[in-house]
Amino acid sequence: MRQDAAVTDPVWALASATRYAFHDWPVAAVPEVAAGVYVIWDEDQLIYVGMSGRGATSSLLEAKRSEGKRFGLFQRLASHASGRRGGDQFCVYVADLLVLPELSADQIDAISRKELLFDKLVKGYIHSNLKFGFIETSSGDEALRIEAEIKSGALGQKPFLNPTN
Repeated sequence: MRQDAAVTDPVWALASATRYAFHDWPVAAVPEVAAGVYVIWDEDQLIYVGMSGRGATSSLLEAKRSEGKRFGLFQRLASHASGRRGGDQFCVYVADLLVLPELSADQIDAISRKELLFDKLVKGYIHSNLKFGFIETSSGDEALRIEAEIKSGALGQKPFLNPTN
């Protein structure tokens, strides 16, 4: 993707951001406290865009840093890396649209008998196939705006799992 006037600087930053493999999680480059936007890729296909830090202001982020607790991007990406569907829409989408269609009848039967954990298959898919890139933003509002641009196709394609229709 080449940069032009129609592409905002944060969008360009996401397009050219380093891609980290989920199988390497946790990734030291991800800040422990940050609002931001992230994109998830399968090779060159944009799979998902998300944001973290909804409602966060610079003062809230500074307070979270002072508390020494993780907040924002780190927690969101850690949740995605876990593969657990409970409370994680990305993992639900991966399960329903990427993993489930590839399961055999025997695997589906084993899941229904609790002999095979679906979340384990979701985690395996994420770790085997997907990479993420991210940018920090100064606020949750900025992250939300950039996320909306990406969902609308600002990277030259809409995300497979969560496009704006």
